[in-house]
Amino acid sequence: MDSKKIKIEIIHAAEKAVQELIKIAKEGIIKEELDDSEISADRLKNAAATKKLAIFDAFEILNRIQQEEDMLNEKPKEVKEQKTFKGFAEGRSK
Repeated sequence: MDSKKIKIEIIHAAEKAVQELIKIAKEGIIKEELDDSEISADRLKNAAATKKLAIFDAFEILNRIQQEEDMLNEKPKEVKEQKTFKGFAEGRSK
């Protein structure tokens, strides 16, 4: 197998992983059959943190998928200009 085919397979696997992370993010924290008073604050906090992690992981994976697809399609990278703060002395120095 050549590396381009392997990268395409990895991209497809990553897309499936993102779909699974979306399922996790959509799932409710509190089940309807449970009463709010039965769940401790720690468990709610952990569940919310898990959902947050799933969402951020999905975005990170999507960004990496886009980067890899751009490399496979030989699309040039976008160069972003970084504006740096210069004080009076830094701007006048040579």
